[in-house]
Amino acid sequence: MKITKVTPMTMGTEWRNITFVKVETDEGLVGVADVRALNRTETVVGYLSESAPRYVLGADPFEIERLVHRMSLQDFGRAGEVVMTGIALIEIACWDIVGQALGQPVYRLLGGAVRDRIRAYANGWYTVERTPEEFHAAATRVVERGYTALKFDPFGAGFYEIDRKEKRRVISLVEAVRDAVGPDTDILIEMHGRFNPATAIEMANELAPFKPSWYEEPTPPENLAALKKVADAIAPLGIPIATGERLHTPFEYRELFELQAADIIQTDITHFGGILNTKKLAAWANAYYMLIAPHNVGGPVSTAAALHLAASTPNFKIQEYFNDFAESYVQEAATGLPKVVDGYFALPEGPGLGLKLNEDVIEAHPQRDVHFNLFAEDWHKRSM
Repeated sequence: MKITKVTPMTMGTEWRNITFVKVETDEGLVGVADVRALNRTETVVGYLSESAPRYVLGADPFEIERLVHRMSLQDFGRAGEVVMTGIALIEIACWDIVGQALGQPVYRLLGGAVRDRIRAYANGWYTVERTPEEFHAAATRVVERGYTALKFDPFGAGFYEIDRKEKRRVISLVEAVRDAVGPDTDILIEMHGRFNPATAIEMANELAPFKPSWYEEPTPPENLAALKKVADAIAPLGIPIATGERLHTPFEYRELFELQAADIIQTDITHFGGILNTKKLAAWANAYYMLIAPHNVGGPVSTAAALHLAASTPNFKIQEYFNDFAESYVQEAATGLPKVVDGYFALPEGPGLGLKLNEDVIEAHPQRDVHFNLFAEDWHKRSM
């Protein structure tokens, strides 16, 4: 079997563009993948236009290791977010092809299921005014849909520091969410790499009474020594640190693991070279007693890829999910993805990833000119 064609297609939404890729073969099998390449959609598509003729066309989709190795090594320049995203799109689509060819879901090719269902947490639900009343109402709607965990960034446009008035506002928002969801629902506090260590430590202590289940990316991802400073300072609180969505190669994770500066890694499969790279990383993290909770802000195919990884990975914790709180057509862009019921996904069904693209839906919602900026006022409304 040989790959004969690679076709990218981009669907626009209010705040993100989702790029789908079809990988076709000479035996008629077609694999798919998708990614939200934040503010870099055209760059990723451009990379694919150069790399697909060079590395992908004519390749055997079963030889995933060889294909990823060639794409990683033979360009010579260091791989970063764009390259690892392009590789991931091809790699995920190849797994889809292999599973279809063998008549097996991808998770069975990764060692089989180690769990019967996959816990999910909601994100993207708080597109409301930053008041305790609005956050309380929005969080109530999340638990009414059956979710037992939800994540949010209460910090507005904060950068390095926030003033005392804003700190009080943040505390009131978290208090309102905790009140809305009750004591048994996990609330996950997202910091988006906003803070210097001193502010991250202060806010971690201030919010500790509300029992968050993790603090995510408290400092910018470039300086892991700063993250280690935060981890050491808040360790007595017993609240885990999660990070990793902006680490794109195993070499970047080496320092994180050696410092033991986090408890949970949040690798994004679609920015990390694909499913197998992430599966290897999860095994490496397990040697440090770390859990994995994959970052996922893409469409239905990236969610499916995450579910197959989750099904087969012992140290998996919980899966991020946006699309229950996004435009309905995002879910309609592919059929076959399990729904979140009572806070859990069922295991994926069908061969490969188990999805079928709806190209008419994708075509009906063309790419948009959007710029998502986490340091702009009211960014959380996700209305660009």
